[in-house]
Amino acid sequence: MADIKAMATAVRNLILTGGIFHPFETAAPALAAILEEQGITSDITEDMEAGLCDLATGRYDMLTIYALRWRMLGGGKYDEYREKWAYSPSPQARQAIVDHIADGGGLFGLHTAAICFDDWPEWGKILGATWVWGESGHPPHGPARTRIDKPLDPLVAGLDDFILIDEVYGDLTMEPDVEPIISETAATNDGTDPHWQPVLWRRQWEGGRVGVDLLGHDAEALGHPVHRQIIARTARWVADGRDDTAC
Repeated sequence: MADIKAMATAVRNLILTGGIFHPFETAAPALAAILEEQGITSDITEDMEAGLCDLATGRYDMLTIYALRWRMLGGGKYDEYREKWAYSPSPQARQAIVDHIADGGGLFGLHTAAICFDDWPEWGKILGATWVWGESGHPPHGPARTRIDKPLDPLVAGLDDFILIDEVYGDLTMEPDVEPIISETAATNDGTDPHWQPVLWRRQWEGGRVGVDLLGHDAEALGHPVHRQIIARTARWVADGRDDTAC
């Protein structure tokens, strides 16, 4: 590990986190620890607007969205959470993200990132996937199995399919250029055909690198030994374009 740190270029990362129904208070530090092993130093904040204001100053090489922040419209389910967690990014915040990527910065969207910023259509175009209320969803948190779709891709080269405890996000609207590196399905034994969903991909967007990993409900899912390697490899590529399998 020391050799990896020595060869890694110091990278500053901003993790925007927080939201409901997920243990972000423990999971975000667990994510930061994985990234620190790759020479990526993270600041963590739940203050979206302040964080994106800092992003606009050019202080960060990489932005990580690991949060569940959207407008929380539609019925009373979210009434008790709306005052604290509902969020719509300001025009300045949106522009900060766009400018960061256009200037060559990296964006890592993890798990709930696909649900964020529901009144900003360009967000889904940046990530490559859009959560559509009434269509997208996931089965209960539980065993899920993965399928490596592109075994020669350096993000997964030498790794095997694996099972972890997580949420399988599915039926998102995908951008045409997204090529899944990993797909996932709920691990069932009822004899039905598995419903495979893309959960890991990467792409270039407007001059920057975008990596998306829809796994990672909690620290346990992040720390699964295979998933941990995938996070490390994806983050390295997002941060500075390194495309190797050492981790």
